[in-house]
Amino acid sequence: MTAVALRSGSGTLTSSRRPPRPPRPPKAAKPARTGNPNGRIRVLSIAVMVVLVLFTGRLIYVQAYLGPALAAEAQSLRIRTITIPAVRGQITDLDGNILATSVDRYNIFADQPLIAAWKHSVDGTIKGGPTEAARLLAPILELSAPELAAALNGEKNQHKTITMDVSQETWDAIRALKISGIFAESQPERSYPAGTTGGNIVGFTGQDGNGQSGLEYSLNDILSGSAGSTTYEGGRSGHVIPTGEQSSTEAVPGDDVTLTMIRDLQWMAKAALEEQITKMGGTGGFLVVTNIKTGAIYALADAGSIDPNNPTGFGGSQAISTIFDPGSTAKIVTMSALIETGLATPTDQFVVPDRYTTVNNQTFKDSHDHADANWTLTGILAESSNTGTVMVGQKLPQQVRHDYLTKFGFGSKTGVELAGEEKGLLAEADKWDGSTKYAVLFGQGFSVTALQATNVFATIANGGVRMTPHLVAGTTDAAGIFTPSVQPEGVRVVSESTADQVLKMTESAVLDGTGAGAEIAGYRVAGKTGTAQIPGPSGQLDGILSSFIGVAPADDPRIAVGVFIENPTASIYGGVVAAPVFSEVTAFALQKLGVVPSGTTPDLFPTTW
Repeated sequence: MTAVALRSGSGTLTSSRRPPRPPRPPKAAKPARTGNPNGRIRVLSIAVMVVLVLFTGRLIYVQAYLGPALAAEAQSLRIRTITIPAVRGQITDLDGNILATSVDRYNIFADQPLIAAWKHSVDGTIKGGPTEAARLLAPILELSAPELAAALNGEKNQHKTITMDVSQETWDAIRALKISGIFAESQPERSYPAGTTGGNIVGFTGQDGNGQSGLEYSLNDILSGSAGSTTYEGGRSGHVIPTGEQSSTEAVPGDDVTLTMIRDLQWMAKAALEEQITKMGGTGGFLVVTNIKTGAIYALADAGSIDPNNPTGFGGSQAISTIFDPGSTAKIVTMSALIETGLATPTDQFVVPDRYTTVNNQTFKDSHDHADANWTLTGILAESSNTGTVMVGQKLPQQVRHDYLTKFGFGSKTGVELAGEEKGLLAEADKWDGSTKYAVLFGQGFSVTALQATNVFATIANGGVRMTPHLVAGTTDAAGIFTPSVQPEGVRVVSESTADQVLKMTESAVLDGTGAGAEIAGYRVAGKTGTAQIPGPSGQLDGILSSFIGVAPADDPRIAVGVFIENPTASIYGGVVAAPVFSEVTAFALQKLGVVPSGTTPDLFPTTW
């Protein structure tokens, strides 16, 4: 039923029916839902926690696992180590004269920041800084003051190089100025006060301080000692971190070495040798002086030996490195073997021609033509007859000849402390050809050194006992304790009786034979001349080595002396070329050693019959 409104009063009735409602406006669209804000916070928190866990894990890993390694690496970058060189031991002669020593040289540096802040008073006026430091230093260092001031000026360099290799005196003068920021680092340098005297024996060192030749090389471990070091933690600029790690190891000085060599005798021997080489027109030579009873070497001289202060050319001793056929000086080995085996005596008589042909048609001749001579075995040696030596020496079996050569030391190194020693050339007896098996009887067909050849005569003079030649008397350590060198026991080669007979035979070689030039007033002398072929510049056997080896005094032998001169032109005979040098050097040595003149007269074997 529809209500109708009727109007009243005015006659209008109101009906009970309601009018239609106007349309509602459209609803606004609701915003899109973005999710739960608490969830977003939870996600972010988890993400942050994950990141923190990762960082924490990484931190723990670095600290717990990598930390020690990284710390060690960082510390290693801060560690500085300075090597402290050991003082190299001295080398002295038997009398204590210095042959090699180490002197301190200095490299001068500047700490620029310290110099910039340095000041001192001059007549009441305060001066300082690089300019004033340069004014004081320039005259001492012989440098330009303005240039030196420029080098000293700066704010960063704490180790500026100023000059290198100055003497102790120069550094003392610099230090006396008391300039803050000037310091020095020492650099030991080897010095050889005797120069060429013994230079071939002492040798020299290289830039690294190690020996390069001579005893400096062969005794390097004894002389060099052990280097020390200082280790500390330093900052980037090089300063020491006071609380950092610090440690040091002391350097151990090398031992001092005392030689058996006598400087004055070495000097005199070299001078006499070189003078005679010039006089004889020779090309070189060497000389040996040894103690017969001990094997100690008093002199080992080479013509033209080096100055170790300025080494050039050959740096060793030719007396141990040059090999040559010994020639007639080796005839005493044959004589010793004949007497020792009972095949001959010093007085046995022979008719000796100037030419002799063996059963295998090998012909040998003497140095000069002569009629058949009535010589004893002593006469054969005194006259240095090749033919007589072969005639008698061929009685020795071939292997026995070889055995005696080796017993006397040929074919083996002597054992002297010097590097570069040659052992010579001596083939086995069964390798000798038809000529060599006879030539070895008079000193051809094998090669020796001057030291080996001289030691044969020392062996005869020592009653048939061979001693080891040596140059080192002993060493002295940092505590001042001297330790004598220990040498091998002597080796008996022939009986004392045989040695005495051969020694008497060689005295005849001086008084009645080819060695008259070796005589010394007041002293009895025994010895033997030698002339041998050696390789010349062409490499062929066209060179000559003239020699004389002898002992004195013959009645109480003390020293053996060998003189060897290469390629003389004035004469080739050892009695003319080498014997006079023997006489001069041996006389000086006997006086130097305080050996009294001979008090006996010789009782010689006959040389003829």
